[in-house]
This record gives sequence, C-alpha cells and structure tokens, in this order.
Amino acid sequence: MKKAIIGRKLGMSQIFTEDGTVIPVTVVLAGPCTVLQVKTKEKDGYTSVKVGYEPILESRVNKPDLGQFRNAQSEPLRFIKEFKFENSENYKPGDKISCSIFSVGDRVDVTGRTKGRGYTGAIKRWGFARGPSAHGSGYHRGLGALSANSSPSRVFKNRKMPGQYGNEQVTIKNLEIVRIDESKNAIFIAGGIPGPKKSVVTIKSTKKVSNMGSKWFK
Repeated sequence: MKKAIIGRKLGMSQIFTEDGTVIPVTVVLAGPCTVLQVKTKEKDGYTSVKVGYEPILESRVNKPDLGQFRNAQSEPLRFIKEFKFENSENYKPGDKISCSIFSVGDRVDVTGRTKGRGYTGAIKRWGFARGPSAHGSGYHRGLGALSANSSPSRVFKNRKMPGQYGNEQVTIKNLEIVRIDESKNAIFIAGGIPGPKKSVVTIKSTKKVSNMGSKWFK
C-alpha cells in the first residue's frame, strides 16, 4: 500500500469541469492523522504504521491507549488503525498524514460501514418480487416457498431469507479523486462511497487500477 488516510464522509455534491460536464462527488474530511507507532519486522514481525484520527477527551480513553498517545506526544484520538505502507520506515511517531499525500486523478479504494436497517424482510433485503396485490390473496410481502415438500424436505443453507440488513463493512474499489482542498482537508471522490453522512471511512490507494482510463477527464 502506497497511501492511506482516515476521514469522515460529509455528504454528496457535484462539481463542473471546464466543458460543463457535471461530476457527482462525495466529499470526505480526510485527516490529518497522527502517526502513533511504527512497527518493524525485527521487533513486531511485520512492518506497519499505526495512526490515529479525530481528537477526543482524555477522560474517554483507557490507560493503555493513553500511554501510547503520550509516547507519540499526541493528544488522545478517537480512531486508531494500522496501514501497511511500502515505505513504513520513512515515518516516525508524531508525524502528520494529511490529504496532500493524494493527487487529483489518483485511484483509491474506499472502505466504510453501510447504513444499518435492522431486521428486514426479503423484499427489502434481497429485492424479492411482491405477491399478488388483490385483496383475496392474503399474501403480499411473504417469503414464498423455501424448499420441496417431499425430497429433500429441508431448507438448504444460504437460502435468502429475512434478517439483519446493512451495518456491514463494504469496500468500493477504483474510485477517482477529482479535487483536493488542502485548506479544508477535503477530498472530492467521483461517485458514491459506503456509509451514511458523518460515518468514518478509510481511503487507500487502489490495489488494481482499471485500464479503462478516466471517465471524467479525456
């Protein structure tokens, strides 16, 4: 991984190119993140950089976490993540990672948690079709048949059924950064990303760049 940062999703907007093309974008308040620890292969068995994001009251932090913040000479931070950078040795505790590490045109993978919808039926969860709408039907949004009535006389595993919907980690890959505002720590990403407004997301340099080229800039 070459680049990564933690941020909060602010919402969606749109920007215009010079030829008048409208680009739907998601605005992310990205960083700044503070480097708390640099792990090495000799000491920890692998290399990575531990970073923190978003200040929090000291009274909300437990003693082990508070100790690592003090070692890094950092204020207490709400979110902590590890990134396996290719150049981990170039970082040291106390360094700041800002949105300036990215550039316009970079391709990124964005990870977040989708909006939780609770326990839902099969129509909302899986897109099943409704039953007959007539009054005499008495079966409008039910699940329908689950299995054969004789053999094997059981419901197979992985059958799509009602249940918990949403609140799961999702990654959308190969998105494009179309604008960066360093003064406001804002990154504008073309298209939508997972999660509701104000949710925490992780932006990483993509692992596999598409060969299609830019959709917005020719």
